[in-house]
Amino acid sequence: MRNKLSLVLFFIVFSAVSVGAQMPSQTADILIKNAKILDGTGNSWFYGDIAIGSGKIIQIGKLAGWNAKKVIDATGLVAAPGFIDVHTHIEGDEVKNPEATNFIYDGVTTVITGNCGSSDANIGRYLRKIDSLRTSVNVAALVGHNDVRKAVMGRASRNPTEAEMQAMENIVDKAMRDGAVGMSTGLIYIPGTYSTTEEIVRLAKVAAKYNGVYASHMRDEGDSVVAAIEEALYIGTAAKMPVQISHFKLSGQQNWGRSKTTIAMVEKARRAGMDVTIDQYPYTASSTSINTLIPDEWLADGQDSIKARLARPEIRKQVTTSIQKRLKKRGLTHLSYAVVASFGPDSSYNGKSIEQINIMLGNKHRVKEEASVVMDIVSRGGASAVFHGMGEEDVTRIMRYPFNMIASDAGIRAFNSGVPHPRGYGTNARVLGRYVREKNILSLEEAIRRMTSLPAQKFQLHDRGLLQVGYAADVLVFDENEVLDLSTFDKPHAYSVGMHYVIVNGKITVDNQKHIGTRAGQILYGPGKLKS
Repeated sequence: MRNKLSLVLFFIVFSAVSVGAQMPSQTADILIKNAKILDGTGNSWFYGDIAIGSGKIIQIGKLAGWNAKKVIDATGLVAAPGFIDVHTHIEGDEVKNPEATNFIYDGVTTVITGNCGSSDANIGRYLRKIDSLRTSVNVAALVGHNDVRKAVMGRASRNPTEAEMQAMENIVDKAMRDGAVGMSTGLIYIPGTYSTTEEIVRLAKVAAKYNGVYASHMRDEGDSVVAAIEEALYIGTAAKMPVQISHFKLSGQQNWGRSKTTIAMVEKARRAGMDVTIDQYPYTASSTSINTLIPDEWLADGQDSIKARLARPEIRKQVTTSIQKRLKKRGLTHLSYAVVASFGPDSSYNGKSIEQINIMLGNKHRVKEEASVVMDIVSRGGASAVFHGMGEEDVTRIMRYPFNMIASDAGIRAFNSGVPHPRGYGTNARVLGRYVREKNILSLEEAIRRMTSLPAQKFQLHDRGLLQVGYAADVLVFDENEVLDLSTFDKPHAYSVGMHYVIVNGKITVDNQKHIGTRAGQILYGPGKLKS
């Protein structure tokens, strides 16, 4: 009996082995082997393999017996979802550099553009252009309130008529049906600064019909930041929609430390049931137009009107007084904190502070003359600038907040053009290198979650942000001990290092740390497009 039982067991085992040996091996387009996998959830990493086929993740685990056209040995490397940058400004840059090299080398595979109220008012046309251009990154877009207002009212400093209000609502409605993921505002910029809260609410309600997000560059990020946050939260409540507060920060030395108050406001709103989140870039300097140094009332209408106003002695005196008061609040004696990034009429200004430019021009070393330099730059068309005015303590405190995403607030860089803010090259690598590896402010798992699944959830990018079977194959393979931002304020044109492989929609874009020219990005449409 024992011999018969042994014989039966032998045949069972033999048959199983034979069947296993005859099973065909499975095939993938790309097989990532031996990776330390961080799946984007924030959970602990694990070792395994990732199989990619037809642009999707088709299997994750210990994948013995799999074959692939391309095998990546990720021993000693991390595999993670591609990063999603929720706050970018790529409009106009895509044509110059569709490979989006600065983003790709920083691990970004998806960007959301149209922030700060600035977008193409015709989102359908814009997304069709992007689709035909084929960028290396995926693109989603917000519709910007400022450009919607300009399309109907120009740069007028007044309230809209009811007919104008309805025309703006129609533009937002069409934008959402064409695929916008929400509406953005830039309430320190012309003409957004001239709008009332209720104007914003009416337009936000239109976007809310299509489950859009309200993303706001608030009216103030300095002295009146509390009121600005309250307004953003009110708009979300009134429109019954999620709120994203852009590039959360405290501007001006006089406001350093107030992140204790501003973070508490967001936490309180979330406890009350509001879907409010924030984003941040990991630097103590901001970047925007030099025009923000000029009081809003002198920036209405077109460039000719601005130039004419700034030529009037009484207005120049008022602007000078305003700048002097601004400096006094900051405890500064000169415009050393404002550095020109790009000034078209004279590139010798690039990389120099207003104080340095004033001295270069041979003027007296006084704020009055520095204010004149600002007005002259604005009269000649304006310039982009970097403003040094935030505290590291606030940057760190804000970074610890768990519902905070990492975002660059940058466009696609033209290499060696101007002296731009380094955030356009190094935002994500800086977080991973400085705030994770060096300062231990975040764990690696948490940092990856902030860059992947959190933004994907917020902006309803349903098949992005996780390493999960069936999801789009946007995948990074990087060295956690090597990843680093090389871009600095003095020498910003330097790509981040450490990304060994970047895969976008199942196509290798960075191969062995080199961008190979692949342009496999797709348009990611909002829920209004999906419903229509």
